[in-house]
Amino acid sequence: MSNQNSSFRLGMIIISMIYFIFGFVTTFIITLSDPVMEAFDLTYTQGFLVNSAFFISYALFSIPSGSVVKKIGYKSSIVLGLLLMAFAGFLFFPAIRTESYPFFLGAILLLSLGVVILQTSCNPFVTKLGPPETASGRLNLTMALNSIATWLAPLMIVALILPAAVPEVAAVAADVIPEGIRPADLLPPFIIIGFVILLVAIGVRFTNLPVLSQEGVGNYKTVFKYRHVLLGALGIFCYVGAEVGIGTAISSYVVQPGLGGGVSRELAMKFVGLYWAGAMIGRLFGAIALSDIKKKQLKVIFALLVIVWAFVVSFITLEYSIAMSITFLGFAIVNYFLMQLGKGKANLVLSVFAIIAVIMATTSMLSTGRVALWSIVSIGLFNSVMFPNIYALAVKGLDRSEVSLATGIINTLIVGGAVIPVLMGIVADALNIQYSFIVPVICYLYILFYALIGSKLKPVGETAAAGPTQSE
Repeated sequence: MSNQNSSFRLGMIIISMIYFIFGFVTTFIITLSDPVMEAFDLTYTQGFLVNSAFFISYALFSIPSGSVVKKIGYKSSIVLGLLLMAFAGFLFFPAIRTESYPFFLGAILLLSLGVVILQTSCNPFVTKLGPPETASGRLNLTMALNSIATWLAPLMIVALILPAAVPEVAAVAADVIPEGIRPADLLPPFIIIGFVILLVAIGVRFTNLPVLSQEGVGNYKTVFKYRHVLLGALGIFCYVGAEVGIGTAISSYVVQPGLGGGVSRELAMKFVGLYWAGAMIGRLFGAIALSDIKKKQLKVIFALLVIVWAFVVSFITLEYSIAMSITFLGFAIVNYFLMQLGKGKANLVLSVFAIIAVIMATTSMLSTGRVALWSIVSIGLFNSVMFPNIYALAVKGLDRSEVSLATGIINTLIVGGAVIPVLMGIVADALNIQYSFIVPVICYLYILFYALIGSKLKPVGETAAAGPTQSE
């Protein structure tokens, strides 16, 4: 038993590191559109193809990836995903050297294929590294590390890609024309990513990870009969779409003088960083609340450490402003106490957070100034546990042979990250950006339905009167 626990702990350490990697890469690509547009001299439509090339892979490759994981196993699939990402990182060298944007998009597509395989293998792997009742807590812990990466990725773009700012007065006095971003400026981070991921792939290959069997007779025909899997996949579509859509709209929203307070463009980008940092803080709280830690005193100590970390993160992100950091800290503390209403149950926590997200997004639509700003930015805290909780509910009750296949179906619907922001853009163009948040409100209402009703275990087509069901 002791050897098994040690093996599981090693597995959690390795998988947590991999969550960090694909979280970093995903956010790095999401925030790369503006530099790419400038480097390749593109239109907005062409520049946004960066995100489309990345997220479309979920629709194309998730189900095939589930079959690959079922055939070659979790560890081999993880190594395969890492190697594909590393190879894609090196492909950016010829793509950028030849200044070929189609080649560049092809490298992004291959990079995202590696991410899809990692997610298809890592998510079920984590759920099986311990008791099923604490699977959501383990997913929240690993995704908290994923969220740390999403906080750091934009900083890497600033440090390695964006040219050093030249003060306007000094530039005029010295008759200096500030340099723009060139294609070659995009190369260093991709080369670094390629080498780091290659080293991790080699390390994982020679590490003794727990061997988790996928015994059973599961196939896609059996998986598609589970209603909670299919409804959960749609929940992932809504969650990822809402999260990415809000994250994309924040910087344009908060600079509007009559809406989000008219903050500067630079500070607006920092609020975007705080939005993603909120997911990290909420997932750390989720890892505590949904864990198998028995001692309440220990949970309180961990929660206090996360609260301190929330203040530090906001203080660093928001230009060392104590007032704004305290405001964010207040939302973080509310997030923690609201999480307790879920009593450690994934579906109850999910329902509470969906309700809060609806309230916050609606408040932002109906208000202006700092109220509108903070109500939309703080949604990041309540997005936090949605993905791991939806996923844990969607694969509940499946045998090992079905989990990887179900994960492929669920991950396919991550394509919501490419669809929902476009719908928000259409509403923003037709009305204004403030009312575009009605789209994520609808998404969160569906998530509320899934938490309370859709996550109950029933075969497809079975009615509520057909018999008792199980829920979280």
